Amino acid sequence: MILTTQLLDEFWTQLEQTVEQLKTTHLHELPEHGERLLSPYRQRLAEIDNNLTLNIERQSEEGAVDLVFGCDGYPESIHTVLSLVDSAPKIAGVKVRAFNERFDPVPHMVNLGGELISIEEFWCSLRNINGRLELAIYLEDAPKVLELDPRVEAAMILLDALLGEYEIMTRIWALDWFDLPAEPLDYGLIPLSGLRAEFDAMKAQVKPLGIQLH
Repeated sequence: MILTTQLLDEFWTQLEQTVEQLKTTHLHELPEHGERLLSPYRQRLAEIDNNLTLNIERQSEEGAVDLVFGCDGYPESIHTVLSLVDSAPKIAGVKVRAFNERFDPVPHMVNLGGELISIEEFWCSLRNINGRLELAIYLEDAPKVLELDPRVEAAMILLDALLGEYEIMTRIWALDWFDLPAEPLDYGLIPLSGLRAEFDAMKAQVKPLGIQLH
C-alpha cells in the first residue's frame, strides 16, 4: 500500500508539471494528438495497475479538460480507479472523473480512425438468469477474435454511453457476441439503442456483480 500511495503521488506530480500541454490543446486537435499527449501518463498508470485507462474530453475550447479514468472493464481494478481519483489534487482548468458516464444524447455513430460505425449495426438481448444479468450483442459476421474487429470497440463505447462504465462492470455478469440472425425480432432481440430502458427496468432485480467477457 505504501508503494501504491507513492506511485499515485508520482503520477499526479507528473501531471501537474505537464498539464499545460493538455489545457492548451485545441478541441479539434484532440482526436489526432490525444494519444501522443496521454502516452506518458498511461505509462505511469501501468505501474500502478495495468488495467487503468485514461481518456481526455473537452466540451468546448474554453471549457475544462476532463480526465476520465477507468479500468477497461476489470472489476478487480475498480478500487484502484476510485483511489486514484480520490487522491487527485485540485488543478485549475481540469476535472477528474472516475469511469465513463452515461451520455445524452447517445451517439448514433462512433468514429474509429475515420471509420464510421453506426449504432444501428448492433442488436442485443438482456436476460436475468438466476439473478445475474447476461448481455448478448448481435452483429453481422460476429468476429472470432474480438480484438481484431473495430465494431467491438465501437460497441463498447456505445455501451458506456448507454449504461455507464461502472454499471456495466457491477451489474452485467456476462457479455457475449453472436451472429445477427436474418430476422432479429423473431428471436426477441432489440436494437442496441433500446438497451438503456431495458437495463434500467431490470437492474434492481440483481445484486452488483462483476463482468466476464467471452
